Amino acid sequence: MQSLLLPLLLVLVLAVPLVMSTRKQKKQQAAQQDLQSSLAPGDRVMTTSGLYGTVADTSGDNTIDIEIAPGVVTTWLRLAVREKVEPVVETEEDSVDEVETSTEEPAIIESTSGIKTDEPPTTAQVAPPLEHGKK
Repeated sequence: MQSLLLPLLLVLVLAVPLVMSTRKQKKQQAAQQDLQSSLAPGDRVMTTSGLYGTVADTSGDNTIDIEIAPGVVTTWLRLAVREKVEPVVETEEDSVDEVETSTEEPAIIESTSGIKTDEPPTTAQVAPPLEHGKK
């Protein structure tokens, strides 16, 4: 009886994680297939290569058309779609912040030569030249 206990424990220790990982993979594959079959025109998606776009056409069996920029439509395999993403929505606060930052007047900086300018001084204007070879 004891001679069978050790091999049985080894089989259980190896088999249980294998069965659990297989179940997890099957669930992920089923979720991915559901996603790919539920794609419809207008959905915002991300491909496996990280490209964002909007689904334009889903009439092909294995392919879909994704609009990646206004007027630019590319054809992709359905399998290349990684996930659906929510469209980016710009709030009023974001647009107000952009307007406020763009209306600021540039600071006038006096360079080392004594001339006032709108641009920050360059390294050549600020740092003295280095002398090489002298110790």
